[in-house]
Amino acid sequence: MEIFRNSRLRLTFAYSLMMSIFLVVLIFVVHKTMSWSMFSEQARELSDAADNIAETQAYYIQHPNVAVDESRYFKNSNDRLFFYIFTGDGQLLDFVRASFRVEPFILDLMTPEKIESGKVEVFNHPNETGRTTTIMMTAKNINIRGTEQTIYVGKDVTALYSGLQKATYVLIFLGVLALIIATVIGHFMAGRAIIPLKEAYDKQRQFAADASHELRTPLAVVMASADLLLADPSIQEPFLKEVIGDVKSEVKKMTKLVSDLLMVARSDNNALKIKMQKIDLGKILQQNIRMMTPLAEKKEIILVGENFRKLILTGDEQKIKQLVLILVDNAIKYTPNGGKIIVRLENSDERHAIFSVQDSGIGIAPEDQEKIFDRFYRVDKVRSREMGGNGLGLAIALEILKLHDGKIFVDSEQGVGTKFTVELKIKKDTPKDSE
Repeated sequence: MEIFRNSRLRLTFAYSLMMSIFLVVLIFVVHKTMSWSMFSEQARELSDAADNIAETQAYYIQHPNVAVDESRYFKNSNDRLFFYIFTGDGQLLDFVRASFRVEPFILDLMTPEKIESGKVEVFNHPNETGRTTTIMMTAKNINIRGTEQTIYVGKDVTALYSGLQKATYVLIFLGVLALIIATVIGHFMAGRAIIPLKEAYDKQRQFAADASHELRTPLAVVMASADLLLADPSIQEPFLKEVIGDVKSEVKKMTKLVSDLLMVARSDNNALKIKMQKIDLGKILQQNIRMMTPLAEKKEIILVGENFRKLILTGDEQKIKQLVLILVDNAIKYTPNGGKIIVRLENSDERHAIFSVQDSGIGIAPEDQEKIFDRFYRVDKVRSREMGGNGLGLAIALEILKLHDGKIFVDSEQGVGTKFTVELKIKKDTPKDSE
């Protein structure tokens, strides 16, 4: 059934959404953790290299005649490390050059404004091949015996960041794969979870169908008995006639409810039979206006039809009549005395027949408009009970439209009125009976 299929899809969607959020957060946290770990390790290595170079330079300044072993500059480092030593007035003293492809870019970075002493910064530089080179740099100032020097130390960490990027892509791929697998499993588990509910619903639905079918005969007997009693000349007392009239009225309500329940149960079982034939929608609307006018006049409601004309389509005549009756009856129920209802055959094209029922009633709140087609749902339960509504009318209307591949739209404003617009397909196939 559609209700369980939709529930299963909603459960699957909710589970997939939660898994998506979890995987996104997990991938984000893992990526940030790896990035922080890599950055902190490389920053520590750069800081150690800067300290070693500063220590060596300080020793060289203090002992200018002593030969300095430049291998002390890079303890536990690799060939991707480079440094440049500048005097206070910007003169280059010593260096281990970076790659010639990025050296001009690196030299432009060696200013106090771009690299502060003691801080580690990361810079990206696109090269001529379109790839991006990632450089990590730090600076250290030394001032010994009035000699000021600035040491810039850097490292090409492109391979590390490229590896991090690839690892992130792998994580995203694995996350998407895990989400797909989780969605499939979630869909399967949602189906298993719904099985007991579906079985219980099927039993309830079968009971409603059986009970509705069995109640039709006794209700018909009670109705016939009420008619006989009203026609009995021996019953002259007004009170008894009023009681019998009340019984007949209540039996009518019960008969309508039983008929609606039986139709809903048959629609659930796909047992509704429709007889497809050529019908005139304009004629059906006119007949409905004539039939419902006395009921509207009791409430001093103006019921009019507009733009009626001959419009042939393929459908079940009785079901379409019931559809129109439901919409007009609802409009009369929820329109106050002295209001107006317009049944209009809208401008249609070659593929669709469109008609609308517009009232000047109480209107429907936005939060209720999506629920009014649910079974037994009533916007104003107190007033619906007083008017004899059972909350099945619009649900049945929707079932009739589904049988005809039709659509219904609601446009309503509280205190102003409601307009139901129905769109039916004008089928070109040969009429035939279908189930």
